[in-house]
Amino acid sequence: MPSLSWRLVGAAVLAVALPFAATACGGGDSGDKLVIGTKFDQPGLGLKNPDGTLSGFDVDVAKYIAKELGYPEDKIEWKESPSGQRENLIQNDQVKYIVATYSITDSRKEKVSFAGPYLITGQSLLVRADNSDITGAESLQNGKKLCSVSGSTPAQRIKDKYPGVQLQQYDTYSACVEALKNGAIDAVTTDEVILAGYAAQTPGTFKIVGEPFSEERYGVGLKKGDTELCTKITDALKKMEADGAWKAAFDKNLGPAGITAPAPPAFDAC
Repeated sequence: MPSLSWRLVGAAVLAVALPFAATACGGGDSGDKLVIGTKFDQPGLGLKNPDGTLSGFDVDVAKYIAKELGYPEDKIEWKESPSGQRENLIQNDQVKYIVATYSITDSRKEKVSFAGPYLITGQSLLVRADNSDITGAESLQNGKKLCSVSGSTPAQRIKDKYPGVQLQQYDTYSACVEALKNGAIDAVTTDEVILAGYAAQTPGTFKIVGEPFSEERYGVGLKKGDTELCTKITDALKKMEADGAWKAAFDKNLGPAGITAPAPPAFDAC
């Protein structure tokens, strides 16, 4: 059995080591890395490429913010952030902030804070390029099969406002798009910029129809009450818009789908 003196030395070493371990893991950071959450499966917004890199408008926004916070790209660690897990990832300090088509809503603001909005979009419809009988949400009422993601705001809006639609709910929008391509469903619905990313991925296969029938305000999600970080992110977004990087990122990632960059929105107070 170790002597009392050796046990005291061991306890002292452990006491010194613990704060360093806590510092390395706290606040979503991994050592000197900045952990950022985004989507991995949304072309044009947040997509993990075959070589392991990420691309998209949200990714470019996230990287610009990181640069302004003092983190170059090689100091970023990306964390996949599915819609249903975003609040938990922030609350459990697994990420520092999330840029992932994250609509600002009152219910979400009870759990996390938001900087932004950095983009305003709206729910729309994606159909096959040769489709001529779906022109907007009202034309879905006659038994058309519409796909959205389980538990999403767009799916709930269809249930509430368009009960005559045959709503199919899948786990991901990429699965919905594949079903649309194969003819298993007639249309996919979610935010217009998300649909634009899929349309741009395979030019000539799909098209967006009708006018948006909601307003979604995308914000950068962060720890609730972290006003200091919120202010720094807002300042970074203002700079991104002012120097033209915001529009350039939109045009590069979403322009190929045929939608033009909207006017940047006014920011909410932190």
